[in-house]
Amino acid sequence: MAKLNINHPIYLCVLIILVSACSANYGRYQQKNDSTPSRLPTASELHDATPRAEAFSLGGNKHYQVRGEDYQVLNSAENFSQAGTASWYGRKFHGHLTSNGEIYDMYAMSAAHKNLPLPSYLRVVNNSNGLSVIVRVNDRGPFHQSRIIDLSYSAAYKLDMLKTGTANVTITAITDFTLNGLAKLQARNQRPADSATTITPLPKTTLSVATETIATRKIELETVTPSPLKVTPTAQYIQVFASRSHTQATKLAKGLIKQHQINTLLEQINGIFRVLVGPIERSDELSRLLLAIKADGYPKAFIRQ
Repeated sequence: MAKLNINHPIYLCVLIILVSACSANYGRYQQKNDSTPSRLPTASELHDATPRAEAFSLGGNKHYQVRGEDYQVLNSAENFSQAGTASWYGRKFHGHLTSNGEIYDMYAMSAAHKNLPLPSYLRVVNNSNGLSVIVRVNDRGPFHQSRIIDLSYSAAYKLDMLKTGTANVTITAITDFTLNGLAKLQARNQRPADSATTITPLPKTTLSVATETIATRKIELETVTPSPLKVTPTAQYIQVFASRSHTQATKLAKGLIKQHQINTLLEQINGIFRVLVGPIERSDELSRLLLAIKADGYPKAFIRQ
């Protein structure tokens, strides 16, 4: 076999051309600059991220340096809040690895932050229009001194900031993953509805079953006057039971909380106490919970719109 003489001028020129062509891939990205996706997010892609307690990822949680700048990663997101400029990132980064080793999906409700532990959950409010979104932080950035967070395309779309490209926002870490904490967050994040049904939640004390057993506590239901909770058309409830007995309905509601670790409500209309479970937005979770409740001895349970 003949030996290739790479010292020959012709071969050297060929090698230079090949190297130049490879460098046009802009490192690990196929685009030099970021760009807008070819389609808008679907309705299902605009659902907020679902906050839950997660272990910190193995990747992306050490102190690091970018462009000569040192960044410190927080040990916890507890009590974290920040106001400043948000930007968003799209097609250039879509399908590539995030800092914690996941795949970036511009249609998911995710975000990048320079200092928060990965993953973290944030409520982001656009201060110019009041729109809000819940995102899961799984990436690092933006490495631009005037910006505090990079949002996914879907999150930016939901905040109505695509035209301007950036927005003045307030971000608040979500660290209370108890049923009561998530119910408050959901009520706070819901948009006003033209028509709504008023449902009275059980007192706060009945929602803390994750850390304390209900049977050992004295609960004064009659002395509590909770604020009404508005049910939007997107939220659905499961009606489990109805009775004229307040005591019986309350006992059943507390049993459901203990058994399923779910938010349970009492609705009173014309002296009838109805035990409701919810609000639940995801259809798959709604179906799963309905089947579980029926299997527990309540075959007449049904979905309330």
